[in-house]
Amino acid sequence: MSGESAAARAAAHAQDADLPAVIEITDVAPVSVPHRIRGRAWLTGWLTRVRGVDRAVYGALLGERPGGTLLRLEVGEISVDDLWGAEQVDPEALASAEPDPLVHHETEVLQHLAAAHAGRVADLTALLGGRGSAGLTAVPLALDRLGLRIRCTAAGSAPFDARFDFPTPVREVCDLRRAMRTLFAAAAV
Repeated sequence: MSGESAAARAAAHAQDADLPAVIEITDVAPVSVPHRIRGRAWLTGWLTRVRGVDRAVYGALLGERPGGTLLRLEVGEISVDDLWGAEQVDPEALASAEPDPLVHHETEVLQHLAAAHAGRVADLTALLGGRGSAGLTAVPLALDRLGLRIRCTAAGSAPFDARFDFPTPVREVCDLRRAMRTLFAAAAV
């Protein structure tokens, strides 16, 4: 078993006993902003070795080296601490949730907005009322089917986030252009 991960070695020694495990996932903003970590999630549960699987199939899918060990995490609890707050998430609800339609496009769109439309993103601060100011810098931070979140900074004050909801949820990436134009038009008024 040389060359295997510490988790695989521990699972081998545990044999059929439960091996407690925690996986921490960190979500980092794909653009340069102060405090780039958007959130963290912790999955706790038990690792077990998967026996009797077709190694050729799983090896090709997972990039497994010959002789490696396939592990399964049985999730017991999920905790999330992100831009919206901290809470527990039901593992079954997460497993059955539909992915956001923009999940595969978020990084590219945020980087594009930051590089090519920084002025238009900054214009959104006009929608903040008293919190908006001429000296405010705005950078796109997060994007999902419901809206856009930006991080605002000004000299001498702490950064803050502002969320701008789309008029209707975006169902596919093609709807995003219309939703963004609606936001930018509202800021131009």
